[in-house]
Amino acid sequence: MALQDVIDQINSFDINDIDWTRMGVWPVAGKLVLCTLLVTVLVAGGYFFFIKDLNIQLARVTAQEQDLRSTFKTKAFQAANLEAYREQMKEIEESFGALLAQLPSDTEVPGLLEDIDEKGSESGLVISSIELKPEVKREFYVELPISIKVSGPYHDFGTFVSGVAGMPRIVTLHDYDIKAAKTGGLLDMTILAKTYRYNSKEQ
Repeated sequence: MALQDVIDQINSFDINDIDWTRMGVWPVAGKLVLCTLLVTVLVAGGYFFFIKDLNIQLARVTAQEQDLRSTFKTKAFQAANLEAYREQMKEIEESFGALLAQLPSDTEVPGLLEDIDEKGSESGLVISSIELKPEVKREFYVELPISIKVSGPYHDFGTFVSGVAGMPRIVTLHDYDIKAAKTGGLLDMTILAKTYRYNSKEQ
């Protein structure tokens, strides 16, 4: 059969002329249309039932690959700088230990009070009282408030405050209250000193 005859049959094809019970005697045009429909259905079905899921799986695996590549780069960088991290960690531990050494333990508090009394005497002040207040617990440390009352000239107060602030242990000063003394033309100062100790229970 010539190609032109097939083209003419396709052009003149009418689906109403098809006898669905006798597919074997269908004209060539009908068989071509049926084959085309079957191929289209098979391709579309194969895509939606198989290829589409594979594409979704491929996209997921590709995303996982990118995440793994990023993780690998991070781990490789950390591995390459491991010695530097170890040195840095060692320095941090040494600094932390030095800071902890500045925080008195319970047994060192009497010595701290003696040092404060000594700073007052060196500054020419008269220490009326040094009173320990209740501890205040924080997350990683414990505050030890100390109420100090001293008497003397104004300029000696500055010497005393500088001496206490410069002590090896960490001591902070708060709540200054200076009033004229009742006698002698001097001044009375009440000050709250706070020292700290490490809260070992939270370590």
